[in-house]
Amino acid sequence: MGHERRSDDAIREVLRSTRTVAVLGAHLDRDKPAFFVPDYLAGQGYRVLPVNPTFTGRTVWGEPFRERLAELEEPVDMVDVFRRAEHLPGHLADILAMAPRPQVVWLQLGIRHDAFAARLAEAGIDVVQDRCTMADHRALDLGGR
Repeated sequence: MGHERRSDDAIREVLRSTRTVAVLGAHLDRDKPAFFVPDYLAGQGYRVLPVNPTFTGRTVWGEPFRERLAELEEPVDMVDVFRRAEHLPGHLADILAMAPRPQVVWLQLGIRHDAFAARLAEAGIDVVQDRCTMADHRALDLGGR
């Protein structure tokens, strides 16, 4: 059974143990958090895999956009979510279809959906809600991890 990760120590461990991040809702607009947050992560040495059907056929961070998470053909440590809370239930089956499943699903700052998080935890996936990967990485002084 997964858990909701809340403490700084738990967040630090998530960010240290993560190597590959699938970014659900990744964007090409440099002014959007869905671009500049994963861009920061890529600059910190994480492998960032963009997922957004709007940009299928395009490439960013050296990786092609995927239409859906289940299309990823390699293990992903974290799914970093940049989608509004009301859209999250529509992504649950896609996340659960990932093989293997991610260790963590991280809902970015301003995104919280307790029922969605509970379903992920029941499936053995840890969850972070309403936090920014970039801000936490900086605040926890994880440069170079």
